[in-house]
Amino acid sequence: MSELGVRATSSGGRIRVWSANATAVELCLFDSADPARMTSSVQLVRDDDNVWTAESPALTAGTRYSIRADGPAGPTHEFDPRRHLLDPYARGLVNTASGRWLSQVQDDAFDWAGATKPAVPLDHTVLFEAHARGFSRLNPAVPEHLRGTYAGLAHESTIDYLRDLGVTTVELLPVHQFVSEQRLIRQGLSNYWGYNTLNYFTPHFEYASQAARGEGTSGVLREFKGMVKLLHEAGLEVILDVVYNHTAEEGKDGPTTSFRGLDNSSYYRQTHEGVYIDVTGCGNTLNFALPASQRLVLDSLRYWANEVQIDGFRFDLAATLGRDDRAQFDPNHPLLTAIISDPELQGVKMIAEPWDVGMGGWQVGNFPQAWSEWNDDYRDRSRDFWLTDIGSARAKGEAPIGIGPLASKLAGSAGPFSQERGPLASVNFVTAHDGFTLADLTAYEHKHNLSNGENNRDGTDNSHSFNHGIEGPTKDQRILSSRHKAMRNLLGTLLLSAGVPMITAGDEFGRSQQGNNNAYCHDSELTWVSWEHETWQNDLFLVSRKLLDLRRTNPALRPSRFGIFGETVPSATQMDWFNKDGMSMSISDWNSAKERTLQYLAASTPEFEEFNRILLVVHGVEAEETVRLPRHEGVGSYTLLWNSADDSAEVDVHAPGSTLTLAPTSMQLFLAG
Repeated sequence: MSELGVRATSSGGRIRVWSANATAVELCLFDSADPARMTSSVQLVRDDDNVWTAESPALTAGTRYSIRADGPAGPTHEFDPRRHLLDPYARGLVNTASGRWLSQVQDDAFDWAGATKPAVPLDHTVLFEAHARGFSRLNPAVPEHLRGTYAGLAHESTIDYLRDLGVTTVELLPVHQFVSEQRLIRQGLSNYWGYNTLNYFTPHFEYASQAARGEGTSGVLREFKGMVKLLHEAGLEVILDVVYNHTAEEGKDGPTTSFRGLDNSSYYRQTHEGVYIDVTGCGNTLNFALPASQRLVLDSLRYWANEVQIDGFRFDLAATLGRDDRAQFDPNHPLLTAIISDPELQGVKMIAEPWDVGMGGWQVGNFPQAWSEWNDDYRDRSRDFWLTDIGSARAKGEAPIGIGPLASKLAGSAGPFSQERGPLASVNFVTAHDGFTLADLTAYEHKHNLSNGENNRDGTDNSHSFNHGIEGPTKDQRILSSRHKAMRNLLGTLLLSAGVPMITAGDEFGRSQQGNNNAYCHDSELTWVSWEHETWQNDLFLVSRKLLDLRRTNPALRPSRFGIFGETVPSATQMDWFNKDGMSMSISDWNSAKERTLQYLAASTPEFEEFNRILLVVHGVEAEETVRLPRHEGVGSYTLLWNSADDSAEVDVHAPGSTLTLAPTSMQLFLAG
């Protein structure tokens, strides 16, 4: 099939649009000075692949255009030959004074000046989920006119911060051009997160600086590419959160801007009666049993990965992309396999949010090899061990669950992920954009979402959080101390586990959203990252930075493969598990709710780095515990690297078989030499 969208020719430009059910498709051209005035139109001609084509000398950079389509009537169709539609493959968009969106032919020239992708190995990757606007919006080191922009994200102060922290990869919340839902507009709110895509080939206009926007869509694209270039030159990768599962056209009564008017019957899942089959919870679901929809995703990915030099993608509600013609999830779906096998996408990181809201929507562990997946079980178990279990123990005298389930997460979550896929299939996270922040997990047991305009009905009611005795802010130093240590324990668990860790921007210093666990509609200081920190926040940042350094310098913490008992597997970790007495864990130790102390000895099996061995001691009870350090062949000493109870503790060396006292609910990491 020929390339879709607009391509330059020797005599202007050629446009190609796909529609299987249209009976006529028309290109409309608009006055450059008056976008309300259509100057001419050209009829497109259909070929055997349902691709409609036309050429025009006016299809040059900067030209504004639209598509109109006519076709049959019926419950599954929405053709209207009077309606101006966006080209699904438009690489430039413009919003006119009347509120109408038009496509615009893009000038995509850019000098990369030799900048290349950092190609960070997956086992070294640390994801940093950030909002392109919110991350720099309040940063006083960024010039005011660049705050909250692509240029602000790539400002030297921002880059210095990211490099100092020690993350490798910035994962941006959606930056494809999006719009706010009609409901939010009526409420006077806006879609801040951006999960409501209008077009899959253009960067969001409002995140560019005023100067770039003044240059039009080409200026916005240049600023975006400039951001990527500067981050790459600093050794930082860029991953985009992409929303291919649904579009901004919402339900049947939503705005018709593109796909619905071009071929509603093909693009969207619906019954024969025209009722939308919605497995996304957003009003519509793109039909990925359709080859044209599959191609749309692949073409968009190729564009961003190759022409914009993006390093990877996180797929929102990715289970939707794997639903077949019966709307059932198929792990061998042609789109899921094509994304990782496409020659033009090799080396690009692919991360699935492996669920949606439809029947059979939870698919953690079921994506093809070479995919990584968000691991919600890791999130919940980590929170439970350090938060809800502790709250339960206070109330009932004993935690409901022991150390065993957490240990499996520390080791890379072999349960849901196969031997062939290995621990790097798991993207470990404790928080993400949706849900409580790290600080709020330790301070709130109930969501506080009234400002979202939905009477506190939105957002999860099961946050796996614990407020440590008081809901919300407090000056009680005992409670604050417990909360701060809980944050250190959660960060320590995240950054010392096998798998690919993801930090949410601001968690490294304890950012709060005042108990709002669904702040998607707030473009304000509630959601923007603050750069003015209290002393305890600066201390937490130093802990985060230290943990990232320990992860980087200890390959035993980041195996690429699962080990096999009795074999030496390259780039795996040989794991030995001990109880508090320094003895090998028994079945009863693994399964007992009373056993919440564990010693995890991990030795790397070198392939590309030097041999390394660490001992991680985890203690999940609010009382001191004495442990005996394990004896193991080849280990002559244990040197303390980090203690979550007292990060300022001096370096301490212990002999195997010696005892030490663990502070209540704490972790210690040792170098085993």
